[in-house]
Amino acid sequence: MTKVKKRASVKSAKKLPSPFSIYWEKNNYVLLIIGIIVTIIGYYLMSIGPWNSNESLVYSPIVLFIAYVIIFPLAIVYRKKKHQNTEVSNQ
Repeated sequence: MTKVKKRASVKSAKKLPSPFSIYWEKNNYVLLIIGIIVTIIGYYLMSIGPWNSNESLVYSPIVLFIAYVIIFPLAIVYRKKKHQNTEVSNQ
């Protein structure tokens, strides 16, 4: 039986900052939570009443569409515009 050499400690590797801490801000998390709440409301509307009720066939798909197609992508791609104080020099 041969002994396997252990590699150098993993602790020596540099820790990179999380990409979410750089990009995601409070507004992104708020939009994500709103999207989750709207999704829960949509599934709740789908569950009440009989299967052919207005809530199940009309309102629920509209609410879920708004959550999945508008709010979740907006939470992912939303970014505040940073104002740059650049002065244009007239030459």
